Amino acid sequence: MKNITKTVWALSLVSLFTDISSEMLYPIMPVYLKSIGFSIVLIGVLEGFAEATAGLSKGYFGKLSDLKGKRLPFVQLGYFFSALSKPMMAVFTWTAWVFSARTLDRLGKGVRTGARDAILSDEATPATKGTVFGFHRAMDTLGASIGPLAALAFLYYFPESYQALFYLAFVPGMLGVFTTFFVKEKQHQIQVTRQSVNFFSFLKYISQSKPEYRKLLIGLLIFTLFNSSDVFLLLMLKHHGFSDTAMIGAYIFYNLVYAVFAYPAGVVADKIGLKKMFIIGLIIFVITYLGMAISKDWLVMYLLFFLYGIYASCTEGISKAWISNACDKKDTATAIGTYEGLRSITAMLASSLAGLIWFYASPQATFLVTGIGVAIAAGYFMRIPYSPNH
Repeated sequence: MKNITKTVWALSLVSLFTDISSEMLYPIMPVYLKSIGFSIVLIGVLEGFAEATAGLSKGYFGKLSDLKGKRLPFVQLGYFFSALSKPMMAVFTWTAWVFSARTLDRLGKGVRTGARDAILSDEATPATKGTVFGFHRAMDTLGASIGPLAALAFLYYFPESYQALFYLAFVPGMLGVFTTFFVKEKQHQIQVTRQSVNFFSFLKYISQSKPEYRKLLIGLLIFTLFNSSDVFLLLMLKHHGFSDTAMIGAYIFYNLVYAVFAYPAGVVADKIGLKKMFIIGLIIFVITYLGMAISKDWLVMYLLFFLYGIYASCTEGISKAWISNACDKKDTATAIGTYEGLRSITAMLASSLAGLIWFYASPQATFLVTGIGVAIAAGYFMRIPYSPNH
């Protein structure tokens, strides 16, 4: 823990509280929206629009953070937006209002992500990036485990009290906002410019970035193009006859595994290299998806969800650590924000493709195609250069 500074601890606690808040609502969001009159189509439009807003705004606000040479104001504002959106969802049920509240939540994620990850990068050396980002992901994912458990416990005693749950979720959200005031931003030797920034100006960074960053970005987007939403993993369990309780249990189990192994995976990655650890994660992903395609046994399914948690530990934080080492320090928020923005687009394409294969072929075909596609991505990563001392 010697490489985990007070600022890393503070940001990790912020993410813990915020994920508890968000994940308390994740299992019941579709049910709540249907209860206030949203159709399945409208729910899809709402989530698609909200996620696109989050993804693309990450690039814009990351670029803005770099140009202004400021991180903390973006972090604080972003977490406040997300906390405020929770009770807003319950106050009124008008369609436009709900759209605004949900979009505010995802916009908050867009505002804070690049700046927050840049602060984490500043708190580490190139040799400790995996450790720092791994620790942050561990705390973040622990919140993702606690949130659904808290929601299930609340709904057990207060069935269908969905609006009350939205108000309750505001509490850990605001705890996260309060904790941001313990974050100390390092002073940057950045030449602040008055350059105007339009919403898509961050895309210009790709041509201006280092070759190592561009090659890494291509690989990450190829991977994302085949990596569909985790919802398909849960749908596969339903396809095999798992109960709703067993399905939610598998999701919580995956998050717990991810939370436990994210920090150790980061520490090991710093010793063997971020590239090696990321490729190991992709190989585990391939094994998981091919296993899901051929097995129906409940015990095997839970073993595969365990492996899926290991995969996430080896890739999620590691990818951002790798990006931060592949770019200039002054461009860290832009580099991560650009990746996150483009990832949002490729992720939507991936889920759409997976849905089409599921509908027109079979669930098994969806997982086979995904596994093969990610195996190709792993092959690409084996060939690109890696400089651990950047």
